[in-house]
Amino acid sequence: MQFIRVIPALDIKSGRVVTGVNYLGLRDAGDPVECATAYEKAGADELCLLDIMASHEGRGTTIGIVEQITKTISIPLTVAGGVRSVEDVERLLEAGASKVGMTSPSVKRPELINEAAARFGSARIVSTVDAKRTSGDSWEIYVNGGRIATGIDAVAFAVEAVRRGAGELLLNSMDCDGAKTGYDLALLRAVSSRVDVPVIASSGAGELKHFYDAVVEGGASAVLAASLFHFGELTVGEVKQYLAGKGIAIRR
Repeated sequence: MQFIRVIPALDIKSGRVVTGVNYLGLRDAGDPVECATAYEKAGADELCLLDIMASHEGRGTTIGIVEQITKTISIPLTVAGGVRSVEDVERLLEAGASKVGMTSPSVKRPELINEAAARFGSARIVSTVDAKRTSGDSWEIYVNGGRIATGIDAVAFAVEAVRRGAGELLLNSMDCDGAKTGYDLALLRAVSSRVDVPVIASSGAGELKHFYDAVVEGGASAVLAASLFHFGELTVGEVKQYLAGKGIAIRR
C-alpha cells in the first residue's frame, strides 16, 4: 500500500524560513530549526528544505542549517538549492540529508542527474522542476529561483529526469505559488501519467480539498505546503485527518 505523505516546505533565505506569492514579496516565517522540530511533533512525514537563493548567488546550500536540523529531527529531510556537482550531493548527505534535490544546475547540465543517481542511488535523488504555464497544457521550466526562462518544456524534462535516474519529482507551479487557489492539477496529471516514480505536488494549497484533489485528480504521491502551515491556517494533523476521512492511506 502506498501511503500519501504530507510534507511542510522550508524555503530558506539568509538563514530564515521565508514565504511569498509567485516567488515574490517574501516575508519571514521563522527559524528553520524551530520550524523543523515543530513539524516533526505535528506529524509531518518528511520535510523539504530549499535554499532559494543558492543557485541565483552561485553557491551551494548552507550546510550548517542542514546539520542543525538533522541533529534535532528523525524524519526524512530533502535538501535542494545550488547543487552543482556530485560532491555537493555527498556533502549534503554527509550533513544528514535523506535525499537531495536537483534544481537549476541540473536543468543546465542534465548529466548531473545521471552522475548523482549512479553514485548514490536513485532513491536519494529528487528532480525539482519550477514550471510556468505558457499556453494550453504546456509549461516552461524557469531556473535561478524562477528568475530565468529556459525555453525547456517542463513535462518533457521531468520525464527525462526520471530516465536519467531521478527517483522522485518535486513539481513547483510558479503560477500557483502562494495563491492558495489549488495545485496545478493539469501539470500534475501531465507528469504523473508519464512517470513511474513518486510525484510531489507543490504550490497552491489553500484549503483541505486541494490536498485531496492533488492526490485523486493529479496523481500525486505526496503533498507539500508552506505558508498554509507556517502561519497556522491549517495543521499537518488536520490535513492527514481529512485525507484519512476521504479514504486516502496516510501514515498515522
